Amino acid sequence: MARPRNDRFLRALLREPVDYTPLWLMRQAGRYLPEYCETRKRAGSFLALCKSPQLACEVTLQPLARYDLDAAILFSDILTVPDAMGLGLYFAEGEGPKFERPLREEWEIRNLAVPDPNVELRYVIDAVAEIRRALDGSVPLIGFSGSPYTLACYMIEGGASDDFRRIKTMLYSRPDLLHHVLDVTAQAVTAYLNAQIEAGAQAVQIFDTWGGSLSHAAYREFSLAYMTKIIAGLKRSHDGERIPVIVFTKGGGLWLEDIAASGCDAVGLDWSIDIGQARARVGSKVALQGNLDPSVLFGGSEVVAREARRVLDSFGPGSGHVFNLGHGISQFTPPEAVTALVETVHAASRAAHRPESKG
Repeated sequence: MARPRNDRFLRALLREPVDYTPLWLMRQAGRYLPEYCETRKRAGSFLALCKSPQLACEVTLQPLARYDLDAAILFSDILTVPDAMGLGLYFAEGEGPKFERPLREEWEIRNLAVPDPNVELRYVIDAVAEIRRALDGSVPLIGFSGSPYTLACYMIEGGASDDFRRIKTMLYSRPDLLHHVLDVTAQAVTAYLNAQIEAGAQAVQIFDTWGGSLSHAAYREFSLAYMTKIIAGLKRSHDGERIPVIVFTKGGGLWLEDIAASGCDAVGLDWSIDIGQARARVGSKVALQGNLDPSVLFGGSEVVAREARRVLDSFGPGSGHVFNLGHGISQFTPPEAVTALVETVHAASRAAHRPESKG
């Protein structure tokens, strides 16, 4: 199957030449867009929106209709996997995600089983196929999952946490139990991402939102080791095309070299690290994705343009950069700020990709 007409995102991930730096945004279909809010209202709830392939497709395409983005990302939630494991995901108003049956007892942990993505997560796989059809070869489609450690944080805490007391108590006092949770979850994520790839995802990202909360040794043992295992089990090509893999650990700047050695094609960066320094550290081993502070988008179009150029200048000339935010876009972002960002990145990056500019 041929690459999309705009394949700059895929080429940049594989460090192939591009004529400008491609851009997409984490959480690009979200509450900052009035059209998204309308669709969500029609769905009745966030979870109902996720579980309807038609509505998930609709909101995935909304930001692409408004902005000249270089990739679409599946509209879903990382917590669909533990929900499919039987933990009972629900969203309390104003409180974020929660689980009815968090992992509290040893028997619950021992009973944890890998869901079949084509059965328990069929609605996500159907959404991938529907979105891919709707994109009609325009831009690539990104699939994703949470990392095993990040998913385990929610599964064991029962929801969001300020201190991760339950999971870290288990990590230090019963590491065998946590390793069991992570092993089963890694198998589930591998099967889930492979099903997304088979349904039409052309690149996949692993969101390790909470890996950065771990100590140096614990990050390698309880987060990175399982992401490395997943990457080794992924389909790296489908329909004759390479499927790039992005790993994004929020707060992962300390471990860039280790993440780059995981087998991924690209490392996502949060805004706390200079992208030029990151490039110097990982060399040409992987592409880099990021890493504008999402709060810059509150500063007005001149600030957005200035700070976007700062990221581009720091990365420097040549390919291997996918522009993104250092985390998901805020629901309070003015939609016009994204217009300024996309226009700046596409225009200002062209000089860095002329043949004479390449280092």
